[in-house]
Amino acid sequence: MISLTLFGLLAFLLLISVPIAVALGIASTVALLVSGKVSASYVPQGLVTSIDSFPLMAVPFFILAGDLMGHGGLSKRLVDVGRMFFGRYTGGLAIIAVVTCIFFAAISGSGPATVAAVGSILLPAMARDGYRPSFSSGLISCAGSLGVIIPPSIPMVIYATSANVSVSKMFMGGVIPGLLIGFALIGYAWWQSKRDGQKPETHRPSSREVLAVLNDAKWALIVPVIILGGIYGGIFTPTEAAAVGVIYGFFVGAFVYRELKLSDLYKVFAGSALTSASIMLIVGTATIFGRALAIEGVPVMIANAITSHVSQAWMLLIAINLLLLVVGTFMETIAAIIILTPILLPLVTALGINAEHFGIVMIVNLAIGMVTPPVGVNLFVASRVSGEPLESVVRGAIAPMMLMIIVLFIITFIPALSLALPAIFGM
Repeated sequence: MISLTLFGLLAFLLLISVPIAVALGIASTVALLVSGKVSASYVPQGLVTSIDSFPLMAVPFFILAGDLMGHGGLSKRLVDVGRMFFGRYTGGLAIIAVVTCIFFAAISGSGPATVAAVGSILLPAMARDGYRPSFSSGLISCAGSLGVIIPPSIPMVIYATSANVSVSKMFMGGVIPGLLIGFALIGYAWWQSKRDGQKPETHRPSSREVLAVLNDAKWALIVPVIILGGIYGGIFTPTEAAAVGVIYGFFVGAFVYRELKLSDLYKVFAGSALTSASIMLIVGTATIFGRALAIEGVPVMIANAITSHVSQAWMLLIAINLLLLVVGTFMETIAAIIILTPILLPLVTALGINAEHFGIVMIVNLAIGMVTPPVGVNLFVASRVSGEPLESVVRGAIAPMMLMIIVLFIITFIPALSLALPAIFGM
């Protein structure tokens, strides 16, 4: 009865377009009160304790750092570097879009932030060069998903907190899978641009021009070195690295490039605060939802149902991939991680699957969910930035999304792709 109340009310609230955090909170509160197993104070106490975590402090810092760097001109200079090196190839701007998403992913830790920062610069440029709007917006929607796969990654921080594993190891494990998806999208961008008859740029930059662009962009190019090098070098923790990113982004944007104006700060801080607050509210309510499931024994029931039909690791991984791909279509990434990790992690570890490898698989699955309607947040951001109808963006995202799914299964069944770098660095 309680489980029916929990899931039934959640489904009803989502169907009438109630925000995911509010829907999770209402469904959890009603179900817990109906069960009579906890007091009324359990929910507000749980909301506070669920976000009382040092690693979670990295989330608002990474969001603010990404916003500061986007408004401060760093993303624009990354585009200039990409144009210099890839503009002479067929589909140069499309390739540049993916490459810039890879670099910006190593700054922001957020998929929607990557789509917004890169799309606002490159989508108008691609339209001027004759790229099909649906192709351009769909490609950047998918490439923006790298923001949660390539470190630093906000969902990786959430997973590490939920699964009690190392944030640094998760960050290192996401590098190769993220680059594999990036290279696959670059190949698709070249192939589709060639099919569409796109011509490369005729201008060949001189050595002096290349050096000038690299010199101008050096402050943007060393951001991943500072943040990730500091983490892996043991200089600071991921949370401290996020704070360093905020200071660096503000300093470079305001005093080096001088594109971050005093008048921009309110917009940047307000936008970052709203994004951070919404994520933290989702973390809190999703945690309460997960605890309600645990009280009712739902994780045990699901585990028993799966294990009764699946006895081998490869079969379990296929089943979980299919489950997560479906979940990603209607549930926000952070909420899905918090709710599903306690359910699925014991199943995979019991069959000898590494927790960090499973975390990468889960995050790649849910990153694909960012470009699958109806909750594909990257699609909405790309639609807003480009001015294209959502249906057009979805059509353009289908082919690169299918390519991402292929790479997902490669990552799933070759654990070394996620575990090699952490092992090399002694993690």
